[in-house]
Amino acid sequence: MNEVKNILNKVQKGEMTIEEAEALLKVEPFVEMGFAKVDTQRKLRSGFPEVVYCQGKADDHLLAIFKRLVEEDGRALGTRATPDQFELLKGHISGVEYDPISRIISVGKDKRELKGNVAVCCAGTADIPVAQEAAQVAEYFGTYVERVFDVGVSGIHRLISKAEVLSKANCIVAVAGMEGALASVIGGLVSCPVIAVPTSVGYGASFGGVSALLTMINTCANGVAVVNIDNGFGAGYMATQINRLAIKE
Repeated sequence: MNEVKNILNKVQKGEMTIEEAEALLKVEPFVEMGFAKVDTQRKLRSGFPEVVYCQGKADDHLLAIFKRLVEEDGRALGTRATPDQFELLKGHISGVEYDPISRIISVGKDKRELKGNVAVCCAGTADIPVAQEAAQVAEYFGTYVERVFDVGVSGIHRLISKAEVLSKANCIVAVAGMEGALASVIGGLVSCPVIAVPTSVGYGASFGGVSALLTMINTCANGVAVVNIDNGFGAGYMATQINRLAIKE
């Protein structure tokens, strides 16, 4: 309810009239579009606007949803977007940006200074797409991110060399495929929460990330939580929540 508090504070300071505040708070909690119900009050409730999962959406639906979100908030974020979806949105909405590595598509940038400190680590370069999804989501929501890539346990000295970076973080995202040991190692080195992200990177017996997922769930390191396979978005979102608590935003 951070946005509600901001509205009430503005009324208290005389920066907003009661009528203006009432108009903001009385608006319908979602916009009915027939094929979708766009949650325009999610930022008001949780501090985070709705994010679009682009994969599998019809072109007309995706375009209409993005247009509405930009109209409401001046910006929008989408995950798992394809190059074709980028071309579609770019032809109708100004300021659209796309990263083919993370598959994140965005409109509008937050002009606020990035705050706090979240470290996003990944075991190998094949894990970078998921790690970048986590990092870019966190940055989109106003979090300062340190990237620590290619520090898997097969060359653990590479991770140890980044011990100072890890020690300064309010939260760490550990992205790994194969056997997924990175999260356990990091969890044993730091005092902050660690969000483990198993990836589908690996050979046959990794079972598309299930092996890494089970390793992370069964870790003996304390303070490690696990999100779903390849879920960089969920990790970046949760890391931002933790970071906001750490800086008392």
